[in-house]
Amino acid sequence: MRAVVQRVNNASVEVDGKIVGEIGKGLLVFLGVGDGDTEADLNYIADKTAGLRIFSDADDKMNLSVTDIDGEILVVSQFTLYGDCRKGRRPNFTASMEPLTAEKMYEEFIKLIEAKGIKTAHGEFGADMQVSISNDGPVTILLDSSKIL
Repeated sequence: MRAVVQRVNNASVEVDGKIVGEIGKGLLVFLGVGDGDTEADLNYIADKTAGLRIFSDADDKMNLSVTDIDGEILVVSQFTLYGDCRKGRRPNFTASMEPLTAEKMYEEFIKLIEAKGIKTAHGEFGADMQVSISNDGPVTILLDSSKIL
């Protein structure tokens, strides 16, 4: 499982011209589910996301998590995180999980974040979405459950 996590001042996602999810200060999470991902991958990415200490403390050090600042999380599905561009110029997405199971994993990720008491919004799985972001920093972190030591 892969996640691109961005620290934001605010973010929103639109589908068919209507805002379906929006947050204030917090994290925008682009989430990709890979073929073979399991519940362990899901739990790892959810725990890591909620616990990332990438917000500034009183000494201007990145030392606080989204929960510490009472922030919010916007989750957007993005299978393109598994795009393989090694051959040719058009990405190959065969490493992405098939959509029916990936959608269940995406929904479970949202539930895990909500269960941590974090206000959560989300996009619409599989939809053509327009995402608006006000990056803070910018701070962008790549999480990949296959890179667990």
